Amino acid sequence: MPGSCDVVVVGGGQAGLAAGYYLRRAGLDYVILDAQSRPGGAWRHGWDSLRLFSPAPYSPLPGWGMPSQDGEEFPSAGHVVDYLRAYEQRYNLAVRRPVRVREVRPAGERLAVQTDSGMWSARYVISATGTWQCPYLPDVPGRKEFGGRQLHTVDYTSPGEFRGQRVVIVGGGNSGAQILADVSRVAEVTWVTQRPPRFMPDDIDGRVLFDLAARKASGGAGGGVSDLGDIVMVPSVRDARDRGVLHARSMIARLTAHGVWWADGTEQPCDAVIWCTGFRPNLTHLAPLLPLFEQEEVATDGTRSVDEPRLYLLGYGDWTGPASATLVGAGRTAKATVAEIAARLRP
Repeated sequence: MPGSCDVVVVGGGQAGLAAGYYLRRAGLDYVILDAQSRPGGAWRHGWDSLRLFSPAPYSPLPGWGMPSQDGEEFPSAGHVVDYLRAYEQRYNLAVRRPVRVREVRPAGERLAVQTDSGMWSARYVISATGTWQCPYLPDVPGRKEFGGRQLHTVDYTSPGEFRGQRVVIVGGGNSGAQILADVSRVAEVTWVTQRPPRFMPDDIDGRVLFDLAARKASGGAGGGVSDLGDIVMVPSVRDARDRGVLHARSMIARLTAHGVWWADGTEQPCDAVIWCTGFRPNLTHLAPLLPLFEQEEVATDGTRSVDEPRLYLLGYGDWTGPASATLVGAGRTAKATVAEIAARLRP
C-alpha cells in the first residue's frame, strides 16, 4: 500500500536499482516504483540482436558484477534482463510494480508522488525513468503522406519482417548502425544520416569509453568520449562493414507517398522507414513540480535539480553525469546522489 518514506525512486531500471542499492546500504527508508510489469527496465524491449558495448565484467551495477554470457563477448539484451532480475533479488530491493507515477508535486515540507495505486509522501524523490518511453521522431516533411510502414527503434525486433523489402534507416548513432547491420542481411537497405557517421576504432569499446568518461568527470585532461566517434564497432557492425553495406547518404529532403525525395530532386521508392533518431527524457511526471522546465532537460547541479532541491535525476544522459545512461555509469552517479541525500537527512 502507498505510504510515507524518506526517498521515492521513480523507475526500476538500471539507474533505479543502482539507487536502491545505495539507499539500502545507507539504511534509508525508500521505495522504488516501477511502471513495468517485470524487472529489466528498457532492456526488456530491445531488439533481438541488441548487444552491450562492452564485455560483462565491464558492465556492472554496484556490489555485484554481471556474469559473463556463454558464447558472447558482448552480452545480449536478454542476458542484461536476467542480470537485473537477479540483482533485485540478490539485494532484496524494495521495488513495487506495476506502479505508474502520474505526477510529483510539492506538499509542504515533503513531496507528494501520485500513482495509479495511491499517493506516496517523500522527503526526496529520485527520478530514474530513462528515455525509452519517449522516442523522438524528426519533423521531416511528408512523414504523414508516406504510404509504407514507419517505425522507431522502440518498435524494431528482428529483420525477418523486412525480407525482400526496400528499407530506409535514418540515424547515425549506434542503434542505426546495429539495425542496419541486421536488416541489410535480408533487405535492400539505404542508410541516411544527418552528418557523416563517425566510427570508433575497432579496439575501442565500452571499457575505454567508461574509463575516459570517469577521468573527465574527475577533472582529468584530454578529449571526451565524443572525440573518439559516435558508433562502437561491435561484431555485427564490423561484419556489415566487411559486407560493404556500412555506407550512409545525406539526409532526405522529404517523404513522398511511395518513398523518399532527395535534395537533388530524385525520388527513391521504399517499403519501410526505420527512424533510429533517439529519445527524449521521460519527465512528464515532473511537470507539476517544475512547471517551467523544458522536456529535454532539467537544470541540475550534479544530479540535483537547481529549481527543486528535493529532486534528483539519474540516468538520463551526460547532463546527469558522465555515461549515466549506461550500467556502470548509473552506479557511479547513484552513489554520489545517495551520499548527498543521506547527508541532508542526517546533518
